[in-house]
Amino acid sequence: MWKPFIIGTILATIIVFFLNSMLNSALAETNTVSSTVVTNNTPPTANSPSVVVNNSDVCKTAVAGAVQTQILGISSGMTVTDENCEKLKLSRSLYAMGMKVSAISLLCSDSRVWDSMHMAGTPCPYMGAIGEEAKKGWEENPDMIPEGSIIFAKMQEVKEEEEKTNHTVRDLNDFEKFVIVGMAMYIGVPILF
Repeated sequence: MWKPFIIGTILATIIVFFLNSMLNSALAETNTVSSTVVTNNTPPTANSPSVVVNNSDVCKTAVAGAVQTQILGISSGMTVTDENCEKLKLSRSLYAMGMKVSAISLLCSDSRVWDSMHMAGTPCPYMGAIGEEAKKGWEENPDMIPEGSIIFAKMQEVKEEEEKTNHTVRDLNDFEKFVIVGMAMYIGVPILF
């Protein structure tokens, strides 16, 4: 999520500085005094806004930036919410209040936690059910498994291969029936299935 934003910011900064240097050289005021060139061009400044997040218990990060050219100056600031931090804090609060199953359920909305719980043999709670009942609930409702789950992807691959195998066996059985009926018709023996 941050990589495209950072790369775009870096590229925009490089382009702005390149254009700024081109404009500086094109718009420079020069006075010639006894073969000495004097440049009188002081660049204006764009100041970034101050975005302060003082409380360490807040899952937000401050981001600010500014760009200034000869003609235009832009500055901006914002806060970015860290959803993973929020999930952890909410889960800790639920656990501290004695709501252990609820705390684990909240963490299980992350596919990595869901996979690790499944691999440990303790599946995530499903609609209040825990243990084998929860595992059965997840298997019956795979659409509720968090998106990005590696275990779910493997389960889907196995299921698709089983369906292909069952489909192939069924096709062979149909083909065998067709051959038998064809032979019976050729011989003249009535066969009912």
